[in-house]
Amino acid sequence: MADEQVTGGPADGPEGGKVSWRTVREVALLFLKLGTIAFGGPAAHTAMMRDELVRRRGWVSDERFVDLMGATNLIPGPNSTELAIHLGFDRARRRGLIAAGLCFILPAALIVTALAWAYVTYGTTPAVEGILYGIVPAVIAIIAHALFGLLRTVIKNVWFALLAVAALAAYLLGINELLVMAAGAMLAAAAHAFRRRQEAAHGMLALPLLGLGSPLFPDPTGGQLAQLFLTMLKIGSVLYGSGYVLLAFLRGDFVERLGWITGPQLVDAVSIGQVTPGPVFTTATFIGYLIAGPAGAFLATVAIFLPSFVFVGLLTKLTDRLRSSAWTSALLDGLNVAALALMAGVSFQLGRTAIVDPLTAVIALATLALLWRTRLNNAWYIAAGAAIGLAHTLLT
Repeated sequence: MADEQVTGGPADGPEGGKVSWRTVREVALLFLKLGTIAFGGPAAHTAMMRDELVRRRGWVSDERFVDLMGATNLIPGPNSTELAIHLGFDRARRRGLIAAGLCFILPAALIVTALAWAYVTYGTTPAVEGILYGIVPAVIAIIAHALFGLLRTVIKNVWFALLAVAALAAYLLGINELLVMAAGAMLAAAAHAFRRRQEAAHGMLALPLLGLGSPLFPDPTGGQLAQLFLTMLKIGSVLYGSGYVLLAFLRGDFVERLGWITGPQLVDAVSIGQVTPGPVFTTATFIGYLIAGPAGAFLATVAIFLPSFVFVGLLTKLTDRLRSSAWTSALLDGLNVAALALMAGVSFQLGRTAIVDPLTAVIALATLALLWRTRLNNAWYIAAGAAIGLAHTLLT
């Protein structure tokens, strides 16, 4: 009996049904490529996934994409990685879930491990500023193109447009990202309830394992590797928000409570996580290497990402039901609007620091024009930006 071939959108076959290995291989290769070229943080990762899966391959619709994007904001952990895991499941069920997640994480983990080795061996990290000078403006254009593409899907009426503006303003004023998303979801649900003249109280979906950095695990009496694993597992299980929130968790545990690394080492680790492709959470890989070498890097990476696979595996049973009732559908709409506003806010802030002179402005505008008029793969824009940035550094 032939394996089931899964197409775009939720799988047509039964839960747990077989999927062809060709489909799994397609998922693995795509996310391996994305994990290698996805510079720029979660907003850029999301934009690149949309370009590849919606625009170029048609594996999912924009509506399905934003639903998955919104649903991943309900759970802790690195959202762009969780989106990759969920898109893998959507395409190739359980095998795709594992393949997409591992292949998206692996390139960054290997690159960060190599940089950590150089850091420990030579006391510094290889210079990457010149390459990033050209890459980041191209990434800004990729994000802007994705935002325009998603606007029509997410902003369904004037009310949603006002909600998006309010969410963007709140984010730029410094309101916590989780509060912005929660408020967007609750306001949309409340508006739906008001329109329906419902008097029953409605609440948010439960947000599991919310914590403010307090240890979930007592200090084990075992070795350093066990402590490292449990601490990273705790962080991956409770962390909502941006890389700045990750910085607060890592500082509290590894600098202040355990004293295993210094403040400057933590800043270097976070910088490496931000300037390398793939998930920013590979900062944990760098810290693990500093603490316990290659074994520490491996265990820290596994621990901080493991909860994401578990949470997404549980979330897949819920996502398809969120559109089944009017109230949960309204809640998800509000969450999608807030998530899009946050994506716009991140791109605005990144753009202010990346577009610093006429050359970077030209890179961004040229990339945006090519995205609009052609169907070139994002990898070409990343490569071109890197080449321009390197040339600029060598010639100045």
